[in-house]
Amino acid sequence: MSPFTHLVGSWLIASATTNNPRDRKLVAWAGVVPDADGLGVVADVVGSFISGKECTFQYYQQYHHILLHGWPGAIAVSILLTLFARQRWQVLLLCLLAFHLHLLCDLVGSRGPTVGDLWPICYSEPLFRHPIWFWKHQWKLDGWQNQTIFIVLLATSLWLAVKRGYSFVEVVSERADKIFVQVLRKWFGQTGK
Repeated sequence: MSPFTHLVGSWLIASATTNNPRDRKLVAWAGVVPDADGLGVVADVVGSFISGKECTFQYYQQYHHILLHGWPGAIAVSILLTLFARQRWQVLLLCLLAFHLHLLCDLVGSRGPTVGDLWPICYSEPLFRHPIWFWKHQWKLDGWQNQTIFIVLLATSLWLAVKRGYSFVEVVSERADKIFVQVLRKWFGQTGK
């Protein structure tokens, strides 16, 4: 699934289970951070641009779904994020949940354009090679299933934003979130609290 889908889904979990903005942000980030191992794509594109050669996406292919898509990444990211939390034990457990939800969603819905282009989850990487999980019926990344899930998550989060006065935008900027919520409330004819 896309990083934005992971963000909205993780934020929904956080907004339902935490009672302060800091902890909400931390749990939401836990559901997105696994895709940081895909940032090798930046090096691939820049390197291709500088060299003038065709982009092969070597770093992306080598590291995405390897460095941060297993239990070692889940533990490291969850502990790191928990250091900044107010309710540490709760946030630790929720970060582990959001992280593993990311893995489950990728296992189910991250196939490439062809039937054989599956993305496995190497659950013990980068420490051990096994176990490797894959699902042969994995949905295409841009498949209708992922699009439907995204629309449902987005609609739910927008409804909650109007109702509660904060949205997933708070993960990036509280100021931008206030403006975003004001615009949503104006569109839907709602007033603030």
